[in-house]
Amino acid sequence: MSWQDDFAASFMPNRAVPPLMLSHGRGSTVWDVDGNAYLDMFAGIAVSALGHAHPALVEAVSGQIARIAHVSPLLTSEPEVRLATRLLELLDLPGKVYFCNSGTEANEAAFKMVRKHAGAGKYLVATENGFHGRTMGALSLTGKKAIREPFEPYGADVRFVPYGDAEALREAVTGECAAVFLEPTQGEAGVVPAPDGYLTAAREICDATGALLVLDEIQSGIGRTGTWFAHQHEGVRPDIITLAKGLGGGVPIGVCVGVGASADLFAPGDHGCTFGGNPLSASAALAVLETIERDGLMAHAVKLGEQLSAGIEALDHPLVAGVRGRGLWLGIVLAEPVAAAVREAAQRAGFLVNNVQPGAIRLAPALTMTVEEAQSFLDALPAILDEVAA
Repeated sequence: MSWQDDFAASFMPNRAVPPLMLSHGRGSTVWDVDGNAYLDMFAGIAVSALGHAHPALVEAVSGQIARIAHVSPLLTSEPEVRLATRLLELLDLPGKVYFCNSGTEANEAAFKMVRKHAGAGKYLVATENGFHGRTMGALSLTGKKAIREPFEPYGADVRFVPYGDAEALREAVTGECAAVFLEPTQGEAGVVPAPDGYLTAAREICDATGALLVLDEIQSGIGRTGTWFAHQHEGVRPDIITLAKGLGGGVPIGVCVGVGASADLFAPGDHGCTFGGNPLSASAALAVLETIERDGLMAHAVKLGEQLSAGIEALDHPLVAGVRGRGLWLGIVLAEPVAAAVREAAQRAGFLVNNVQPGAIRLAPALTMTVEEAQSFLDALPAILDEVAA
């Protein structure tokens, strides 16, 4: 039997049999079990911020696990406290953190904070095509009907508005709205940035009605767009921020940050997580943050993102309708719904891309990707697209 047969026989059918089994990686290159090399252009969906086997991450995780890997939430560790302090410094906002294991858990915590703030009688507003996770609370906020509707009903009244439409948001949010959940850029929708001023308008709408503004920075945070957090491009102050993915560099971690009065919504016993903030994940996150700052990786993300965007636009290929996004978080908009075929052709050519939507390819490479590696993708892309077009 092949590994594909073993996978199909052993795993629940909530996902298709993967096209590759990876063996190892270094930098932005990964190898499968057959020895084939690929340039990783989406870094585990914006998770492996430092690439694969980065020395700083290897040293931090190896050193920490040799000391102590876990303490219960009844205790704490030095890395956990350091990480909380550092995140608040980078946010430059008064707040407090809650640690968990993933983005969906961070959004569940945010959901509970909103409920504690407003009670059960008020509704919430989220956006069409938004994605906040697959657990029941986070899924109720996710505006993708195909994955939300099979699991209805939910324990909350959530109303959806078109993303980026400030007037639709203004009409939807009244004094009976508990909170607005937004992504600064919609990731799973195909890397769809908010129009200029949209987050500012959302802040004003929430201030006028008393609703909390919750920003999901699970994909957009930790330097990917050229600032530590994407909302900082617009200088907006959220009430709650959720983080995950790139913060751990590949080690699972999630964070919910309460800002201002929201920082003290939880009382002892209101929420908890056995593994949240464990010294292993906290040490990994500290190494990621220190490396991004020391090596100037946010400025590099902007430079490399501009190189990729300009290079893709310059192809003037009939299958490419445009490029959107910021920094190293880009969506190649296709003129036809052939993203799956593009992914397959790219894999055959030695590149891993993500067909996030039928008409969009998501690029979210490691912040450490080199100019030469990015150029190699640009050089190969015309032939990849030509193969699909043919």
